[in-house]
This record gives sequence, structure tokens and C-alpha cells, in this order.
Amino acid sequence: MKKIKQALVSVSDKKSLLKLLKVLKKFKIKIISSGGTYKYIQKLGFKCYEISKFTNTSEILEGRVKTLHPKIYAGILNKREKKTHKKQMKLNKYENIDLVIVNFYPFEETLKKTLNHKSIVENIDIGGPTLVRAAAKNFNDVTVITSLEQYDDLLQELLKNNGSTSVEFRQKLSEEAFTKTAYYDSAIANYFTDKTKNRFPKRKVIHANLIEKLRYGENPHQTAAIYSYDKSLNIMQLNGKKLSYNNYNDMYAALNISKSLPKNLGTVIVKHSNPCGVSINKNKLESYKKALACDPISAFGGIVSCNFKVNKNLALELNKMFLEIIIGNGFDKEAITILKKKKKIRIIDASNLEIKNFSNIVSNFNSIMIQSSDYKIFTEKNLRIVSKKKPSKRTLNNLIFAFNICRNVKSNAIVLTKNGSTIGIGSGQPSRLDSCKIAIEKMNKFQNNNENDEIVAASDAFFPFVDGIEKLVQSGVSAIIQPSGSIRDKEIIKFANQTNTILVFSGTRHFKH
Repeated sequence: MKKIKQALVSVSDKKSLLKLLKVLKKFKIKIISSGGTYKYIQKLGFKCYEISKFTNTSEILEGRVKTLHPKIYAGILNKREKKTHKKQMKLNKYENIDLVIVNFYPFEETLKKTLNHKSIVENIDIGGPTLVRAAAKNFNDVTVITSLEQYDDLLQELLKNNGSTSVEFRQKLSEEAFTKTAYYDSAIANYFTDKTKNRFPKRKVIHANLIEKLRYGENPHQTAAIYSYDKSLNIMQLNGKKLSYNNYNDMYAALNISKSLPKNLGTVIVKHSNPCGVSINKNKLESYKKALACDPISAFGGIVSCNFKVNKNLALELNKMFLEIIIGNGFDKEAITILKKKKKIRIIDASNLEIKNFSNIVSNFNSIMIQSSDYKIFTEKNLRIVSKKKPSKRTLNNLIFAFNICRNVKSNAIVLTKNGSTIGIGSGQPSRLDSCKIAIEKMNKFQNNNENDEIVAASDAFFPFVDGIEKLVQSGVSAIIQPSGSIRDKEIIKFANQTNTILVFSGTRHFKH
């Protein structure tokens, strides 16, 4: 146990400080502080010593240098039981500092408020992290508090131990302190690498906040947790059980597609992180029904994501099927009431979530691979029409829709669409021809092909042989979009012209492994 006799308090966030000060006073703990914290403590009516008077050195450089003083750091870092340290402390008339309470300048919050580089740099805390690192290193003698969430733990520890703290308590706080300073520095480092557009620096520092520990990973024998670069996931769960690892995986797969679709039009159904139905339709109910019609069997137990506000009529329809998660850009009150009749179903409001070009990270064998996200927006300018038969505006839009879905399907990926809805999806096959066959089989199984609407197909990568396109054309496909790059591109173009098929080259490949 170590008795706390003197504390240094320097906080930018002064919430909950009053209850802390009351307990420090109870145990007659002397308080040192500076700047705004010093004035705030005095205003609350508590006795406090200003750091500049404690060190007998004035703050300089507009407050950039105030705690950086030997008297402060000797007070924190000296080993209380070491004779030479005791002798030097006595010789210099330095006092022990047993408790350090610090929170840092709000660097990340500043990034959200301004783009002004000078303002951002001024909100890089130097003194705070330095104090914390010193106290955390000397946890054997010093207690360090780095967040408001730790206040209650400290109060309980002091009250339980009559103003003292245990070494186990101090070591736990030390761990949290070094994690805090590492996180803070990584946020700053990433700001500067973003500023210089150095996407892959020599040392990559990743910072993230724990959102929650999950029950388990993909399987019960695996442990798992979810972290976020932000302090929240920007989604709101309105009902149902906690989300699992697989739920999150599927949910983000669905959101990647629905957020890329035209606003207020799209419905996506996902199972095991692959889409099994997508549709864009002004009628919300029809949008869902057409997405479901693509593969109603696979949709059972899946996830539905709507990039619009879910209304009463759609909620009634959604409740007819067993679904794990329903995602919407908001929900009508009546819709919420209807959906909540199923107590376990997870209802997610994703209206605050925006698709941004973040980095994707994959980790294996103690290494990580990082790449930019595949959020390329497709327009006519990106495409090259290589067949003699030219697509109409409507056909071209259908091809772009199909290709957009295709990039979110596990490779090898083939997507068949008709009039803004998927009608067959082949995914995850080592052979592109097999993916073609699966997509066609799905279409023939679930679709009424008596309609006259044209069928278009998209492939996430080029066809290495003519056989894949031949299979699609034989099934009724009249227009195909695919990346170029095969040594047999000329043969494929020739086949398209012989069969009067529209062929468009995208110019970009979209593998998703």
C-alpha cells in the first residue's frame, strides 16, 4: 500500500472533478495544479497550489512549458525506497508527488471541428502525456489517472484503503495509461501521415477504441471483440440481442452495398457476407420483394439492409420471414412497434453511418496487409463499349448496377440482373464458369423468365475463356460487363459480335476474397 499525500491535477475535461476533490480533501491530500484547472479548483472552494509557485518558475511560451520542470518529474519518478533517490530529493528540497490526474488536450475532437493546421497542432498535448508516462513508469510508488471513467475506481480504492492504493491497482492503471498515450500519439501520427498523403509509412500505428467484447468469434472456440477508429460505430441498435462477430461481418457487407446504391431506393439481403438479393425501386415494398425474389431460400435467417426509412407496410412484410437483422436509415414509429413484436430480432438504425474511403486491414501470422477500400464510383466515363451492338441508356444503367453489386460478391463473382434487381448470383467459386452456372441455376429456379425485360450480367474479373460468356448468352443474357485484360479479349469480343451481344469493358477489376 502507498499513502497518497500529494496529487498533481491537470485536466482539460473538468466534469466530475468535484466528487474527486471532496475525497482528496477528506484524506488531506495536497493538490498542485496549473492554468484553467487551478482556477476551476479554487472556484469550487478547494485549496490548491499553483504549479508555477510550487516550482518557483513561471509558465512560459504561452503555456507550452509549465509542468516540464525537474521538481515535478523528480517528485513523480523517484524511487521512494532507494537511498540515493531519497538523498537527492532532500538535497534539492523536492517533494513526492503520489497521484497524477491528467486528461489530454482533445486532439481527435479538434480534428472533427476544424481543418486549420495551426489549431490542430496547438491541440497536441505535450505536458499531459509526459506526466502520464512518468507516473505510469513509476507505478510502484505513483497512482496515475487518465480518464473520467477511472474516477469512481480511484474513489473506491481510497475509501477502502484509508487514502492509500495497492500496487495491483496502480499497475492496472499503468497499463491503461501507456495504452492511452500510445493511442493519443498514434492519432497524431496518423494525422500527419494523412496530411503528407503517406499512406504506407515505415511504421504503421493503428489506434482504435474497444466498442465491446463479443461472446465469441466466427466459432464458439474463438475469442473476439470489435474496435472502432471512432468512439462509436455510428449505428444505433433499437432492439434485439447483442450483435455477434458474424452479425457484424454480415451487417457491414450489407451496408457496403446499400450505402452505395441510389439514395432512398435500395434493398439488400445478405447471408454469410454475400448478397443473395439486391433491388432498387421507388416503391419500398417492391424493392424488398424483388430483392427477396432473387433467392428466397438463402435469405432465410439473413440480414436486410434498406437505404431508406422503413415504414409500416414494409415492416409487416419483413415480419413474415425469419431474419437476424433489419437495417434502415431510420424507422417509422409504427414500423418499430411491428418489428419489436419479435423480441430477438436486431433492429439497426444506420442513418448516421457514412461510407468513407477507409483502409481495409487483414491480419495473419503476426503480419497485416493494408489496402484502400474499393469504393470506386462507376460512370459511363469509366466504361468502354467494345461490341458492335451499342447499349441504350437504360441497358448501360443496368450494367453499372450489376457491376456495382458484383464488387461486393466473393470472387469469382457473376451477377445477373433485370430492370434494377438481381435475379441470379454466383459467388466464391474457384472457376468463373462454375459461378456462371450457379447464377443461371438460381435465375432459372426462382425467376419467371417469360417477361421481356433484358437480362444483363456482370463479372468481377475478365473471362479467361469464351465458355463463360457463351454459357451466359445461352441462358438469355443480352448484355455483359467485365474488366478487360485477358489474352483472349479479341476472341470474346468476336463471340459477342457473332451473337449480337452487348459487351462493355469496365477497365477495373473488383476481386473480393
